[in-house]
Amino acid sequence: MVPDHSSTLPRPMPLHTRICLGLLAGGACGVGANVLAGEHAALHWLITRVTEPVGQIFLRLMVMVVVPLVFSSLTLGVAGLGNLRQLGRIGLKTLALFLLSTAIAAGCGLLLVNTIRPGVGLADEVKTRLIEQYGTQSRESLAGVGTAKPAALGLGALLEFIPRNPLAAAVQGDMLALIVFSLLVGIALTGMPKERAQPLLGVLTALADAMVAIIDLTMRLAPFGIAALIFSVTARFGIDLLYKLGWYVFTVVTGLFVHQFVVFSLALLLLARLSPWRFFTAIESIILTAFSSSSSNATLPTTMRIAEEEVGIPREICGFVLPLGATMNMNGTALFEGVTVLFLAQVFGVSLSLTTQLLVVWFCVLSAIGTAGVPGGTIPLLIMVLQSVQVPGEGIALIMGVDRLLDMCRTTVNVTGDVVVAAIVTRSENLPFRPYQAPPLPTAPE
Repeated sequence: MVPDHSSTLPRPMPLHTRICLGLLAGGACGVGANVLAGEHAALHWLITRVTEPVGQIFLRLMVMVVVPLVFSSLTLGVAGLGNLRQLGRIGLKTLALFLLSTAIAAGCGLLLVNTIRPGVGLADEVKTRLIEQYGTQSRESLAGVGTAKPAALGLGALLEFIPRNPLAAAVQGDMLALIVFSLLVGIALTGMPKERAQPLLGVLTALADAMVAIIDLTMRLAPFGIAALIFSVTARFGIDLLYKLGWYVFTVVTGLFVHQFVVFSLALLLLARLSPWRFFTAIESIILTAFSSSSSNATLPTTMRIAEEEVGIPREICGFVLPLGATMNMNGTALFEGVTVLFLAQVFGVSLSLTTQLLVVWFCVLSAIGTAGVPGGTIPLLIMVLQSVQVPGEGIALIMGVDRLLDMCRTTVNVTGDVVVAAIVTRSENLPFRPYQAPPLPTAPE
């Protein structure tokens, strides 16, 4: 008999540990490069020609699978629910949880900003320097808002959700239209005889499995891609700007931290009856990918894989809730917008009544639903919220320099919220959590 030495072989380092090491290494090197090189041309060359392209390769590989994964997973999720009554019940629960958690996040942000008051006392010279430094980005964002198509009212708004051409919607990245089409295909499959629906279900299952296989290959590059992304941000970012806007950054990050680890933990304990410690340990890879990519859409493939394999959420619930959440459930974004609106109102001396602040909460919930799940996608909609409460939209330049850092933090909360809602829906439907069972290691022949 050949002795089995498999137990003595060193275990490979877990993926989330390698990602964390890449994150720390990229951040440390980036801060060091900023301190030592600053505005040096060589550092600019390194960022634009090396680290940013490496990071973008990783992001593009993740984004590449989003459209086929959303279509196949959401269609299979709807078809797997079995009947329209169950679909309607789960859909209503999901949307209600999305709206409730987003409103809580926005309210938490407003409570903190009224308590800390980070915009009171910001020096005039700091305001002037920030507006001069980031005014170009602000004007570009304002121009985008000025040329934006006004939102349709009443039933006309539904036209934006129904694509004329599903393929065109997929090419243009119109996720809401793609989701509606996927839902309709899934509903149609539930009403067809099984023998006629099965061929298409088989194709969609194979497509979903192929996308997951691509994700597994891509995640092998994650430590390097994430290190490159974080290096690019921190090397350009610098520490000086954090000091200038320290109280504002502190307020936003504190609110996001409370929502991530207090509100979500209570929701997991009371509604999903899951251990928060085990939950957050299971989704480490999701958190690190969301933080580094600043994109809910780019993180979606990882979110779906980890939620099913590590948390044990049923595939049909993952396929239904998580693609919707990546487009509609933006807890961190709503909190960030609420804090930013009141911060800029304090900076410019605009007094907002309690009624107006409640209106800000409502605007934040609506704009968070409409925010694109890509880096910086919230800025144009945030300017519209500012203008609606008589705060100068040009003031967005004050926070442009720290927005990428805060975007990384709020994306983490956004993505975590999707998995929390999926877990709550699973428990409310009395569906079993199915912990992922790794295939056994091959044994040596005797």
